[in-house]
Amino acid sequence: MTLSLDHKYAEGDASSPVLLVLHGTGGGPDDLLGLARELSPGSPVLAPAGPVSEHGASRWFRRLSEGVFDHEDVAVRAGELADFVLAAREEYGFGDRRLVAVGFSNGANIAAAVALLRPDAVREAALFAAMSPVPSPPLLDLSGSRVFLSNAEQDAMAPLASTEQLVRSLRERSADVVTHRHTGGHQITLDGVRAAKEWLTR
Repeated sequence: MTLSLDHKYAEGDASSPVLLVLHGTGGGPDDLLGLARELSPGSPVLAPAGPVSEHGASRWFRRLSEGVFDHEDVAVRAGELADFVLAAREEYGFGDRRLVAVGFSNGANIAAAVALLRPDAVREAALFAAMSPVPSPPLLDLSGSRVFLSNAEQDAMAPLASTEQLVRSLRERSADVVTHRHTGGHQITLDGVRAAKEWLTR
């Protein structure tokens, strides 16, 4: 398998989980490195770049309009990212080590899609400002999956109703889901980071 996505990789402690960090729209591989270090200082960090360009802004999948996803492209790109993760396990010698996806906004949405569609690649995810990426995911057994979600109670870009649909989809498939709510906007908050760090170390 070849590594199909542009990316950066930073080595870390063998005893720490590998963090797969996934930036938001218009971001890049460096965007969430500080967050990764805050969540798990010793972790190796794998940071790919979104392969889709929207008017020059990097994204993980196409959308038809603001908040309206191209669901077919979501499925294709989730498969692409999942294959990248499996190839990276071989390339960087992760083996069967614990891997946790950490994503914000569009990055959180693609991480959620991979968790729902390709649990062979991602079984744990910490998602900030995520919403439901696919309307009717397959009924896969996600009993070995753990997902943390931090969302604002009022977020026009990631409406809580869509987030709750994602939570239902995960729980209906037996995933272990922890939710955190805050009063901010479309952002990563200090309280959210603290809650995610606590979840990560359980």
